[in-house]
Amino acid sequence: MKYKVIVKPGSSQEKIIETAPGELTVYLRAKPHDGEANEALIKLLSKHLKIPKTTIKISHGTHSRIKIIEY
Repeated sequence: MKYKVIVKPGSSQEKIIETAPGELTVYLRAKPHDGEANEALIKLLSKHLKIPKTTIKISHGTHSRIKIIEY
């Protein structure tokens, strides 16, 4: 399964909004420094999708706010 994810780091709250089929906007408290936002993204998606963190992979956009997530 693939999702296009738009990440909003440094937000005051953490939440996931499905903006379109296969597209999510994720608000994270973590800052985009040393991969902290990516780690927080995987943790939040794991909780939201009810799947293990180890099955989630950022296939494109590790250094971008727009990412492609596969699991």
